[in-house]
Amino acid sequence: MAGKGTPATALLSKRRISHRVHAYEHDPRAESFGLEAAEALGQPPERIFKTLVAEVDGKLTVGVVPVTGQLDLKALAAAVGGKKAKMAEVADAERATGYVAGGISPLGQKKRLPVVIDRSATGFEMIYCSAGRRGLEIELAADDLVRLLDARIADIAS
Repeated sequence: MAGKGTPATALLSKRRISHRVHAYEHDPRAESFGLEAAEALGQPPERIFKTLVAEVDGKLTVGVVPVTGQLDLKALAAAVGGKKAKMAEVADAERATGYVAGGISPLGQKKRLPVVIDRSATGFEMIYCSAGRRGLEIELAADDLVRLLDARIADIAS
């Protein structure tokens, strides 16, 4: 795999946030990027979080949930004081974040979007999220992720 640097890893290094980058060979036939990451890294899937971009009352918003669950759109909308949410169009998510679907990281996005992290993340000292490329994960403290993103914590996974 070529260099491991991404905007996400660059941000963590710049802010001197302790983290580890884990690379694995991504299988393009994998049905779930997150479950593939959990298996490749030998980690419980509850510790692997996926980054999903939704539209809440017309504004893009990021939800970070365990790969074992789904994003509860009503709960996401409520968490940011909105009324109605739907998944964002893939092209809109990619354009706003600067990442390709399946490799969207909550960190280092082109446009700073509001972020809500599922409360289950706080049950782990260390969690994994995309490093901004398929086959590349970041391991970091859940508290650091919340603080760095100025994220809200809410029950947004179903």
